[in-house]
Amino acid sequence: MAEGQNVRKLVDIKNERLSFFTPAGEVKALNDVPIMLNEGEVLGIVGESGSGKSVTAYSLMGLTAHPGKLLDGTLWFNGHQIETMTEKEMRKIRGNEVSIIFQDPMTSLNPVYTIGNQIEEVILLHTDKKKKEAYERAKELLDLVGINEPEKRLKQYPHELSGGMRQRVMIAIALACEPKLLIADEPTTALDVTIQAQILELMMKLKEKLGMAIIMITHDLGVVASMCEKIAVMYAGKIIEYGTTDDIFYHPKHQYTKGLIRSIPRLDTKEHERLVPIEGTPVDMLNPPKGCPFAPRCEECMKICLREMPPVTNFGDTHYTQCWLNQKEEMEGGAENG
Repeated sequence: MAEGQNVRKLVDIKNERLSFFTPAGEVKALNDVPIMLNEGEVLGIVGESGSGKSVTAYSLMGLTAHPGKLLDGTLWFNGHQIETMTEKEMRKIRGNEVSIIFQDPMTSLNPVYTIGNQIEEVILLHTDKKKKEAYERAKELLDLVGINEPEKRLKQYPHELSGGMRQRVMIAIALACEPKLLIADEPTTALDVTIQAQILELMMKLKEKLGMAIIMITHDLGVVASMCEKIAVMYAGKIIEYGTTDDIFYHPKHQYTKGLIRSIPRLDTKEHERLVPIEGTPVDMLNPPKGCPFAPRCEECMKICLREMPPVTNFGDTHYTQCWLNQKEEMEGGAENG
């Protein structure tokens, strides 16, 4: 039984702490981050810029840029303990078991190589296929991601393709070795809305076809609502709320999550409601506050919020948050019942 459970669990990050040591001081990018993902699941990581979304995913691939350093925590992926692996060992799993799609395909693709060259390189590097087989596989992959006339496209350079086409090529490269996990770092940011929808639809089709798990990093809540089964809300290097998509959208518990949802334009309201922005500025990660990082911007802030980080409050098996207001409600509820 335990073995079956191990197979199901693909990602298990516990208590991850990661900092960037800059001339100005230590930037505490991740502070006690836990993430769990099963095979075939789609997890959305949402939060504003600088909250630690990309750093979390990159650390899973051993791609923490200098001067970043993993200080604490365990990172398990597909039976590998990532933080103990050498660069040589990491190269074997990158592209093979875990792949990534970046924000802007134009800066990710090499402008002086043809599309065919770049896809074939990945196949030759990670598999024992010969040049001719790699070419056939590249053609197959372009077909899989919905690019017409694949033979013609393989001979073209990145600048000859549109933005949507380039992102499809990036997905083809990421899927070349049929990875268990695909990390999508804001894959639709540089694309217009209709192309965005096509790319997301394509990713979901491929997920069903190949049975892979996806970590979707975005600050677009509309994207996670349509794609993800579970959502982690990040703020200032912490996961402040985690739950299923329904939990987060219909029963948000943290004030920051509520603020994010209030700022989404809605079509189903009878009257024109004003969108409510979250006041204040993001946390200075060089000098993070002692208590809850969201406290200085929170409308419901209490004195204890500024002093101490709240403990985790669980709402069922998969939904938890870190907010003193929930602790207060729990205590008041307990007192009433008592």
